[in-house]
Amino acid sequence: MEQNDRADVVETKRSSREARDVDTTPPSREVTEVDAAPRRNYMPPRSDMDRVESAAYDPYEARRMIGYRITQLVYWVFGLIEGLIAIRFVLKGLGANSSAGFAQFIYGITNGLVSPFMNLFANLTYQGTTFELSSLIAFIVYALLAWLIGRLVWIVIGETRSAITTRSTHMSSRL
Repeated sequence: MEQNDRADVVETKRSSREARDVDTTPPSREVTEVDAAPRRNYMPPRSDMDRVESAAYDPYEARRMIGYRITQLVYWVFGLIEGLIAIRFVLKGLGANSSAGFAQFIYGITNGLVSPFMNLFANLTYQGTTFELSSLIAFIVYALLAWLIGRLVWIVIGETRSAITTRSTHMSSRL
């Protein structure tokens, strides 16, 4: 009797994910201890299995996303400013013709950005090329300013708390 009881034991506590890969056909004959190992994967119909449903919601996700987007916008704007200053630095360093259209365009845009640093240091000039230290200082200051504003935005707007609210339903039935 004890030998027969052990052979007929069937596991019913499985999640629905595990049940997809398991044989769901019932045994056609009585299971003996010898062939119990191959039939170990037998699962009863899905209505007799455990079922767990859950939904998660983070109430701070929208605020974190707004902080992230504003920070990315700040970095993008300052990246554009730094890119233009870097082009100005290269044009001056290579001795570009200042009457060329592209050089005039870049110098016109960046004059206002570099002007606060213009007379801070003397620019080194050699055979038509200029090592413009004011552009280099402006590049460093704008990079630092971008980082500071990005951090300030994240401190003020970005929500660092993470609270996931979970709702679960658990249904269990046994054979």
